[in-house]
Amino acid sequence: METINSLTAEDPQQLVNAIDSVWVAICAAIIFLMEGGFAILEAGFVRSKNAMSIIAKVMIDVVFGGIAFYVIGFGIAYGNSNGWFAFDTGITSEDLGLGLTVSNKLFWFIQMGFAVAAISIVSGAVAERMKLWPYALFVLLFTAFMYPLAANWVWNPNGWLAIRGFNDFAGSAAVHAMGGFAALAGAIVLGPRLGKYDENGESQAIPGHNLPLAAVGGFILWFGWFAFNPGSTLGAVGNWELIGTVATNTFLASAAGGISTMAYTYFRYGQIDITMMINGVLAGLVAITAGCNVVEADAAILIGFIAGILVDVAVLYVDKIKIDDPVGAIAVHGVNGLFGALAVGLFATEGGLFYGGGSDLFTTQLIGVSVIGAFSFVGTYLIMTILKKTIGIRIPEHEEVVGIDAVAFGVESYTTFE
Repeated sequence: METINSLTAEDPQQLVNAIDSVWVAICAAIIFLMEGGFAILEAGFVRSKNAMSIIAKVMIDVVFGGIAFYVIGFGIAYGNSNGWFAFDTGITSEDLGLGLTVSNKLFWFIQMGFAVAAISIVSGAVAERMKLWPYALFVLLFTAFMYPLAANWVWNPNGWLAIRGFNDFAGSAAVHAMGGFAALAGAIVLGPRLGKYDENGESQAIPGHNLPLAAVGGFILWFGWFAFNPGSTLGAVGNWELIGTVATNTFLASAAGGISTMAYTYFRYGQIDITMMINGVLAGLVAITAGCNVVEADAAILIGFIAGILVDVAVLYVDKIKIDDPVGAIAVHGVNGLFGALAVGLFATEGGLFYGGGSDLFTTQLIGVSVIGAFSFVGTYLIMTILKKTIGIRIPEHEEVVGIDAVAFGVESYTTFE
């Protein structure tokens, strides 16, 4: 103890570095746990015969995506940027210009959690019908090149959106809109599941096999968001007020999203739709992620409330235009990632349109999230189309009927029911 006290007395920065490192390491580990939330949420939302396949896809997100982000993606995102991209590879020991009080290696680890979260959004939208190896190839390309470019624009000090003043504190645009619009493109190229639309084009319900499992996954994601957003402070020392603001706004928006979805489904259908209530909470979380650092608590509640309704409307619209998204990823992450980025331009206490700030910030937010969404959609559409025309991306019809688990893995998640 005396040694520690003497060291910190001689160099107080060591104490700051130690405290901030512990804070970021804990948050990074919890963010990593969110992949378990993605896995069991999506497994509960699909049929039992495909439960293991969606878990496999989330594991692919982590193992393939994590390595790709280490070897290539991190350098593109946080290297010496020209405003649009960087040519660096790997983790450098040089100052990244972010004012970090943690090592670049620890910063990589927490940012890796954001990268694999973005690609995990796609896994749900292509569930029950996409081949594993082509999916793994897409994961490599997404985490090595596509996501890092968006991160460069938003969070690199030299990124064109960062210079413009774009506020995306923890990634409504860079993570969620990026993943959500990739999910949209992937679902379009892949096509709907067998039996999802009848010969008249009418949508047929394909319910998930285990809603309690999906709910547990939702709670794990909810818990993880209190590391995802507050952890984006990248340090605890001197940030206690900011961390409190971010955590409070994160909860209030998520709770409001759950309430509005609960009310919406009850008055529309005469029953509460628990699957949509789960997604309503997640929609509130997605929407507040961009502005949790710059909005007041009352605004956070309103943002979450709007998000909870938007997700319901978006799920219905996506289904109406015959895009099959088994878990609602497009509505939760794409639509509400877009809304969350725009909400900053409306509700930010400094610069927000509703707070007398004029239209400059809103215009910046609109440009930023639109470019990110369009880039993600077009890039994914092109990659998926190329894969479709070369190695193929869709499982054979007999495998889809029998179930991916039995054919691809030789095992089933359950042996007593379908």
